[in-house]
Amino acid sequence: MTLKKRLVVLGAIAVAAISSVCVYVHYKLSRPVGSGRAGPAVARQPFEKTWMDRPTLLLGLGDSVTAGYGSTPGHSYFDRMFQNPGDEWADMNGICLRAVLPRLISSNVSLSGSTSLEHIETIRNLKVAAPDVLGIVVITTGGNDLIHNYGRTPPREGAMYGASFEQAQPWVSAFEWRLDEMMIALKKKFPGGCHVFLANIFDPTDGEGDIANAGLPAWGDGLRLLAAYNEVIDRVVKKHAHAHLVDMRGVMLGHGIHCRQSWGKYYDAKDPHYWYYSNLEDPNDRGYDAIRRVFLSAIAEVMAGK
Repeated sequence: MTLKKRLVVLGAIAVAAISSVCVYVHYKLSRPVGSGRAGPAVARQPFEKTWMDRPTLLLGLGDSVTAGYGSTPGHSYFDRMFQNPGDEWADMNGICLRAVLPRLISSNVSLSGSTSLEHIETIRNLKVAAPDVLGIVVITTGGNDLIHNYGRTPPREGAMYGASFEQAQPWVSAFEWRLDEMMIALKKKFPGGCHVFLANIFDPTDGEGDIANAGLPAWGDGLRLLAAYNEVIDRVVKKHAHAHLVDMRGVMLGHGIHCRQSWGKYYDAKDPHYWYYSNLEDPNDRGYDAIRRVFLSAIAEVMAGK
């Protein structure tokens, strides 16, 4: 082979190698967050008139998602649901709970890093509301039960990362019992009535279960146990008339670690961007925007016009 041909071959190999690296980075490692509004539209009509004129408490309970970890000030789902921030998107101006509940106040007692074992105790320690107060309770719970302690310690209840499906069954059953007790206890804390809006748990692997691609230890039964926890949430909500499911998992699918993969089942061609914070387990501002939209839609469906 002549020197010229050898250089051509080497050049072609180099181009192919560089192209392969670029493709890998684009589809596997690139996770741009994008910009602008995120998530589904919220119907404006229910927010154009007052829902009721009675004392109402918006109460936030649960883990870092309700606490707003990873959001900039005023942009958590809880904050944006309560009132619009100064830089609100045009399609959401006037769509918040303060617009329709003039006597609404808020209290957020959620705690980053907390698990369902702590959430039940938080609820038990709440003061009983005045009999004229209506409660609107929003909860995110269970996610930390699953992801803690990131494979650093042997699996246990409340920190089951790495557990087998069979090993975790008693913990799943205990979660169902706790969640049921939470719904019962909250009803007692609001003698004037309450609505509990309970979110299911999102999946940053976009249904793939390949958490190792996000830098954590591989967990063969992780996706199966996430599904088991979400099934528990669904069952408990169906048991209690004052409880309502918020599909947080659904709205976040397609915006996890596979957001750039156009062949994926949940690929969102209109917004192929990453809605999670750098820690993987919490949303970023755009993710919180999307989550507040599904919470507001669920609340409006239950309360508007009642």
